[in-house]
Amino acid sequence: MNQHVPVLLKESVDLLITKKDGIYFDGTAGFGGHSKEILNRLSKNGKLFATDKDKAAFDFCKEQFKNDKRFTIYNTSFSNIETIIKIEFIEKIDGIFVDLGVSSYQLDNIESGFTFREDAPLDLRMNKYEGFPASFVLNKFSQEEIADILFKYGEERNSRLIAKKIIEFREQQKFETTFQLRSVIEKLVPKNYLTKSLSRIFQALRIYVNNELDELKNFLDKSIELMNTNGRIVVLTYHSLEDRIVKEKFKYESIKCVCPPGTPVCICEKVARLKQINTKVIVPGSKELGINKRSRSAKLRAAQRL
Repeated sequence: MNQHVPVLLKESVDLLITKKDGIYFDGTAGFGGHSKEILNRLSKNGKLFATDKDKAAFDFCKEQFKNDKRFTIYNTSFSNIETIIKIEFIEKIDGIFVDLGVSSYQLDNIESGFTFREDAPLDLRMNKYEGFPASFVLNKFSQEEIADILFKYGEERNSRLIAKKIIEFREQQKFETTFQLRSVIEKLVPKNYLTKSLSRIFQALRIYVNNELDELKNFLDKSIELMNTNGRIVVLTYHSLEDRIVKEKFKYESIKCVCPPGTPVCICEKVARLKQINTKVIVPGSKELGINKRSRSAKLRAAQRL
């Protein structure tokens, strides 16, 4: 199994852990890279709760950490953090971590349906039992809806033309596989730009079918409520839209007043709930980029609960 190489591992865990006997949450356990390091830093009294929507990742971690009583994992979305905390009879958490990247296993495993380099079912769902696959979007949505998805979530400038060609293709046959979509894009994009275009288009469809941006916003709101004073939230993003959501949320929650400029007395009664730990985003260094090229778009942000 080609497992995920954890990105910014030391930096993430250094920022996260403030109490060795604390309670922590890893919302994207994957194949246990960050979870393992978190557990290494905790005492025997520490606790790590984790989630992952991908069944293969869930099964792997359950087996990997089966003898460690400090670890508990749920096969669900990190946005269900509040429910998990209630199930476990916990009031507050000392640290929350999420890595929003798609694992190397998912990218390289044909059956996962995330790769455009191999012919596979056009799915792109993290959990194959929830929602609908990307093929459904291409077969059923209108040309305008498809164009909007490609532009909004993939920042694809040729979204309207691509959507038009997708409609023309589906009038002849249904979309079922990754190579069918790839064949449409290959006719529109110069060869030297093909990989970047395919990455943007597949990414846009993946974000949409998994409802990733709304899920992230919901998760951030819940996380702030659930953290102990001085607890930390650490987020790894790989996409400008995700990073913008995290950056703006951390910034908003760290300011004390949102009254319009020129207001003589503050009337908003806003309370700062976070302190940004790194106002300048952390990115992988040249050594890590040399080892793991997939880390090149990673951005790490952290904040502390006031």
